[in-house]
This record gives sequence, C-alpha cells and structure tokens, in this order.
Amino acid sequence: MSHTSMDPTKMGIGRSIAVLTSGGDAQGKKYERAVRATVRVGIYTGAKVYFVHEGYQGLVDGGDNIKLATWESVSMMLQLGGTVIGSARCMDFRAREGRMKAALNLVKLGITNLCVIGGDGSLTGANQFRKEWATLLVDLVKAGKITDDEARKSCHLNIVGMVGSIDNDFCGTDMTIGTDSALHRIIEVVDAITTTAQSHQRTFILEVMGRHCGYLALVTALACGADWVFIPEMPPDEGWEGHLCRRLADQRARGSRLNVIIVAEGAMDRAGNPISSEDIKKLVEKNLGFDTRTTVLGHVQRGGTPSAFDRILGSRMGVEAVMALLEATPETPACVVSLSGNQAVRLPLMECVQVTKDVTTAMAEKRWEDAIKLRGKSFENNWNTYKMLAHINPPDTKSNINVAIVNIGAPCAGMNAAVRSAVRIGIIQGHNMLAVHDGFEGLAQGKIEPITWTGVSGWTGKGGSELGTKRVLPSEYIEEISLNIAKFNIHSLVIIGGFEAYMGGLELVQGRDKYEELCIPMVVIPATVSNNVPGSDFSIGADTALNTITSTCDRIKQSAAGTKRRVFIIETAGGYCGYLATMAGLAAGADAAYIYEDKFGIRDLEMNVEHLVQKMKTDVKRGLILRNENCNANYTTDFIFALYSEEGKGIFDCRKNVLGHMQQGGTPTPFDRNFGTKMGSKAVLWITEKLKEVYRHGRIFANTPDSACVLGMKKRALTFQPLAELKEQTDFVHRIPKTSWWLKLRPIMKILAKYNISLDTSEHAHMEHVIKKRVSMPAPLMKKACPPTKHEEE
Repeated sequence: MSHTSMDPTKMGIGRSIAVLTSGGDAQGKKYERAVRATVRVGIYTGAKVYFVHEGYQGLVDGGDNIKLATWESVSMMLQLGGTVIGSARCMDFRAREGRMKAALNLVKLGITNLCVIGGDGSLTGANQFRKEWATLLVDLVKAGKITDDEARKSCHLNIVGMVGSIDNDFCGTDMTIGTDSALHRIIEVVDAITTTAQSHQRTFILEVMGRHCGYLALVTALACGADWVFIPEMPPDEGWEGHLCRRLADQRARGSRLNVIIVAEGAMDRAGNPISSEDIKKLVEKNLGFDTRTTVLGHVQRGGTPSAFDRILGSRMGVEAVMALLEATPETPACVVSLSGNQAVRLPLMECVQVTKDVTTAMAEKRWEDAIKLRGKSFENNWNTYKMLAHINPPDTKSNINVAIVNIGAPCAGMNAAVRSAVRIGIIQGHNMLAVHDGFEGLAQGKIEPITWTGVSGWTGKGGSELGTKRVLPSEYIEEISLNIAKFNIHSLVIIGGFEAYMGGLELVQGRDKYEELCIPMVVIPATVSNNVPGSDFSIGADTALNTITSTCDRIKQSAAGTKRRVFIIETAGGYCGYLATMAGLAAGADAAYIYEDKFGIRDLEMNVEHLVQKMKTDVKRGLILRNENCNANYTTDFIFALYSEEGKGIFDCRKNVLGHMQQGGTPTPFDRNFGTKMGSKAVLWITEKLKEVYRHGRIFANTPDSACVLGMKKRALTFQPLAELKEQTDFVHRIPKTSWWLKLRPIMKILAKYNISLDTSEHAHMEHVIKKRVSMPAPLMKKACPPTKHEEE
C-alpha cells in the first residue's frame, strides 16, 4: 500500500481529529480504552485531537464542549467507570439546523476527521452528516458564517466509527466494545445464583438484555449450561410449554438439583407475543410445582470495570481508527473498524447498518432461519452448539466406539468446560466416553473409568481440572500406555492441556512405529495460561489469567493514587512466553513489559527508568512495569526492582509483586467457558469423522500425520493441524512457538505509554465487504461475510 513509507509520527501533522461517544447511558466506560488510544495515537502521529463532551449535543452546542485533548487528560481512564467525555442522545442533531451548527463548530476549529463511538443509530447519524457536509458548508458560506477560504480548507469530512453496544447487535463486527464486560457481569450473577440453588432444589429464570438481539442470552446459556434459552431471532416451536416442562422434569429425574432458564428481554413466541420471565415462572410453578425464582438483570450488565478483552479491543480499535482516518480519501466510504478473529478489519459503515436492518426485517417476516444466518457465522455456530448440547436424549444406536479424555500439565480455567462438551457431544454421537485421571501417568496406571452425561453436570463454571492433571510425559510409560489402550479398547484420544500435552501428543505419534495400539486418532486441545502451544493463537485458560493479572494491576495502581510517585514492578507467569505480560501490559496500561521474545539490555532499562523520571514531572505520578518470569536470567525481578529503586531515589519509590499461582486459579471467564465448550465439541465431531476414514477390515488403524492434530484458533477460524507439521514451528528449548501474532501489538503498548518509537503501518487492514454479491442469492438470504472472533470461533 502507498502509505508504507510514510513516517507514522508525521502522518497527522496539520490534521485535526475529534472524538465523541454517543448513544446509551454510561456505556462510555467501556469506550474509555478506545478514547484513550485514539487520543494518544492521534497525538503520536502529530495530529491535534479534540474531545467532544456530551456526544452529538456537544458537537451542536460547541464552545467548551469541544476541547483540545492532552496526553495526561486520558491517564486514569483504564479502570474508570462512567464516561469521561460524556455521551448523550441528541434531538438537535437530528434536525438540519443542528447539523449546520455542528459543521460550523468543526470548521472554525479546522476539524475534518471525526471518530464516532456508539451504536448503529449514532453511526448512521454520522454518515448522514458526512453526506450533507458539502451542502452544509455552502449554506454556511451563504449565511456569511464562514469564508470561502475556510470552506475550501474543510471541504471534506472523514468519518470512522467504532461500535459500542453491549448486546452485540451490530452486524459485521464479531464483538462490539462492551459485550465481553457485560458477559462478565452476567456470569458473576449466574455463578452466585447457582451456588444458592444447589442447596435447595430450584429453577432459576434469568432475564438478560437484548431487545432485538439474543447474543448475550445465547452466550450466557452456553457458558452456564442452561436448560433452555429464549432469543428473539429464533422463537420456540409451537407447544414449547409442554416441551420445556418435560425437559425440566427429565433433568430433575436424572438427579439435577438445579434448572437454569435464560431469557432475552425481547423473547417472543412464533405469533410475536412477548415471553417474559414472569410468564415462564407461572408456567413452571403451575405445571411442575417447582420452587421457581426470577432475576431480571437490567442495568447491572452495563456497569463495573471493563474486562481485559474489552480494554485490549478498545485500544486496538483506537489505533486502527486513527490510521483509517488519516489514510481516508474523499472516495473511501465511511467505515467502521472491527475485530475479526484476532485481526483488525475495516468495513463500510452503511453495509453493516443495512445487514443489521435486514435481520430486523427477517424477524418481522418470521424468516427465523434467515435471521440467525444474517447475524453471522459466529452467532449461527453458537446456536448450533447450544442446540446440540441442550439435546438430552442420546441416540438408541451405539457406535461401539470408546473415546478417552485426559488432562495434561498445569490445571487452568476452562479445562472442565472442554471436558464437559467433549463428553456430551460424544454421548450424542453414540460413543462411550472414558475419563482418564491424573494425566499420562493415570493412562499408564489404568485410572480409567466411564463418564456419563450427568457426570459432567455443572462443570462449565468450575476452575482447575476435575479429572486431575500431571506434567509427566508419556515416553517413560509408553509400553504401559499402549497395553491400557488395548485393555480398555480405546479407539481415540482427546488430550487437553498445555505444552506438555503437545509434547506428549508428539511422543505418542513417534511411538506408533513400535506400538500399533497408538495408531488411533488423537487431538490436542490447547489449554494453558501461558498460551504457548504451537498451532493456536489462543489457548483455553489464558483469558482468565489475563483478567486476574489485570484486576490485580488495577488494585495495585489504585493503592498508589493517594501516595503518588510510586512505581510497581510485577512479575507474571508464562514460562518463556511473553503473552500474558504483553497483553496485561496493554490492558492495564503498563509503562513497560519485559519479555524473552523481545530482547532488551542495559540501555533499554536505562531508557525506561529515564522515561519514568520524566513521567513523574507530569500530572501522572504512577508507574507500572511488568516482567515475564523467564524474560532474562540475569535481569531478574529483584535486579530490576533494585535498579529502579536506586535510580529513582528522591523521585519515586518502588514496590514489587510476584503474582505466582493465583494466575492459574479462579472461575473461568465467559470467553474461556465458551472457547472450551466449542473446542471440546469440535474435537469430538472431528474424531467421529476421522474414525470413519480409518476404519478398515473391521478395525481402526490411523498412522497418517493428519490423524493426530492440534485443534487451534488461527486468525479467523478453528483449524486442525497435524502435530508432525508443527514441529518445524516450535522452539523446544524454550517451549514456545517460533513466531507469535501478538508481538505486533507491543508497539501499541509502547506508544500508549508515550515512547517515541516507530509503528509499522504496513500491515493495516484493507476495506472489506460485509454483503456478499447479491446476484447469487435472493436478498433475504444475503449472509454477512464476517469471520469468527476471539469469542466466536467456528
């Protein structure tokens, strides 16, 4: 692309950018990250950046509502609630006179770039403003309010949008800013409720936000293993009342003490009549006599501190928005920046708005299947996974296949969710599922037993590993393992764990030459806080660890708010992998994060200390330094603490914290629950297909490289990669992949901490299209071509 040679620190010279948040109440806190990144990256490029207070109303009223932003003005934004620049819904802006005043205010300040953060209403408004811009200027010149020269200088308005809406109802974006935080709030409530309900036999009905979109309800249902979910896109079939009561009674008969039903506030039946939590409560009490409670979550879902995922998403979107504005030409359509998988993308704003409207039309015309498809691949996958797992009647015909599941390495949050969905999907496929306790050692010692549907009830929200795990590798027990595979007649193996699981898989594959029993399909599901398994961008458990570190950093930073001039040095886990230190640095707003992959020496340490000395002269008198545990054998945490203490004498004092094992514990985050659930189900479906391929002459024989794979998230989709092929991509000495996608995010962290470094702008997102060509399909069936996100793998 043409801009690759441009110096990013000069891209914005002579340009002005205004940032405004619009739409619903107090969602602004979710946007703080995006606002902070937009301001700081804007300043970094040499542009002037303005805050617009009170959304569109501030744009119309002008004056003090449009203020020049400084680096320091966005400093404590990371963990604050509420919106610092205010967001208001505005009637004045809807009228042309209002938009005329807004245009006048912008022209007078020389602002021709507008970054709008809000829902589809706010973004549509911004697009209309842009379309009218030229005629508004003509009218302002006629009225003598601006000169011809001013009009010429501001002849074109660029607009970039970032979507913020907690119910994730905007098509084209996988995750809108704020959705993950809302899920955190909901799951906290679900966990609290389920613990009380376990002690009494109860049915709980939980109503979550989502007037027109069932995303929050659907993901919550997946994350807590609900018995039933009501969403507006797919009303229940006729006669659902009887079906619901049968399912609840059936669950009770199986020994379940708790029933959970999730309802989106916009839920309705096929005739379009609303279904409220109160209606369901009356139904259950009348027909079954169960003790039933309802909880309507309401605005709790909008509150609280943002999750690590939302903070990183906001920061990445802010960077992308500034680049999109500075690269825009009069010909480029107004765009929204979004995340797809873990890649930033740009999408034409009005195409996204159109598909969002198409969903509403499909629902109004009772084309339910279309509504789900139009919501996108991720929504459809969530729906299909939910339907499969909610289905409790295993098939009558058994497959006579035995699938064993084993956990390897250190325990992490989300392992149990993967085991649960693997067990249940296996049972639905007609297989017998076997649980192996205590890792490869247990497999060698015969600690193997059948595991049933109810055996994994309630596992989604449990941290650690219920099966028990060990770090032992299989090579020392390979003979005993092959004997037990034959003895228990194991036809396939699901290995859930970290780098040891990957290594163990490789050792089993190497053992195939000598032991025919090892010639069975195997799949490794990456689950480790370190996120260091080759073949996957994310691993189960890393999101939970990241949130633990981030919330700890928040508390630590808060403790210094009173004392001032204090620098904290925090050591994070991860072995040699710098993922946690880097992502937590981005999420918590660290001044530096030392990792093994990004080599550093005494000059860098000196520069970091000097940087903090300068920082203490500003209004921001706190510093946060993260250090990965194995980043450097000589520059230990103690060494760095001593260095900073000595150099900072009289300017700041230091404290150090080693986070240790708390990073492995805790209840899994919504992301890890859903990621685990999807990985477990995808793995077993793959095994079922693979077993059909390798069944020959009455027996199973699998010895090709593609019969032993790692299931991983790569950029935009879940893929299976042969273990043998991943060997080339692995640094076995340091137990990390040779390349890591997240290293590209490190410059963002440094820029946001005010380091004057070079940002590689060559890899910016190109504009993509949401709507596939209309020729091949009738309009109602147009799917949005949007790939899966971190939350939404296929």
